[in-house]
Amino acid sequence: MFLTFEGIEGCGKTTQIKRLGGWLEKSGVQVTLTREPGGSHIGEPLRKILLSREYSIAPLTELLLYVSDRAEHLEKIIRPALARGDWVLCDRYGDATRAYQAFGRNIRREIVEQAHALATSGLEPDLTLFLRMSPETAVERARRRNNREESSEDKFEAEALAFHRRVAAGYGALAEEFPGRIAAVDAEGTPDEVFARILSVLESRHVLE
Repeated sequence: MFLTFEGIEGCGKTTQIKRLGGWLEKSGVQVTLTREPGGSHIGEPLRKILLSREYSIAPLTELLLYVSDRAEHLEKIIRPALARGDWVLCDRYGDATRAYQAFGRNIRREIVEQAHALATSGLEPDLTLFLRMSPETAVERARRRNNREESSEDKFEAEALAFHRRVAAGYGALAEEFPGRIAAVDAEGTPDEVFARILSVLESRHVLE
């Protein structure tokens, strides 16, 4: 199975993907946990460029760097793991590019889809969990986290709230566009409450059979 976690900054993706990975491993499932950008050796320096405010990048350049990271990530990490029979749990994938670059940066969706298709040869997740949270709540959480951890990966958190609202609206539109693949999960509440909702979705989608 290839599962992806999506949502705006601060929605709790990283916490929940780790919880699900641990839960699956205890159930006897071999799991590969990974992320975009940065899941491969080449991806880590690309992650720094893409997420640090140290670099000012044109929107189209940003798009091409993301899909370059994805092409390498698929070749070196995701496809080999799937070939081994692992469950791959990925923190962000193609829907992040659609939401951030098409809806957030206003790059034409057609261009985004062409770039994504070139990088992936059409590989899409079996299921995408979209953690839905209000932009106001999520971004405030993300900014507090970055201040606490003194993180340099704060380029998107520094964007205006209007940007995050466009991204959130983009994710909502994608969930409606791909209802068979994308499941929206209410990300408000405690980590335990959100994880219980995720397990409920996996059961209802017959992923855990």
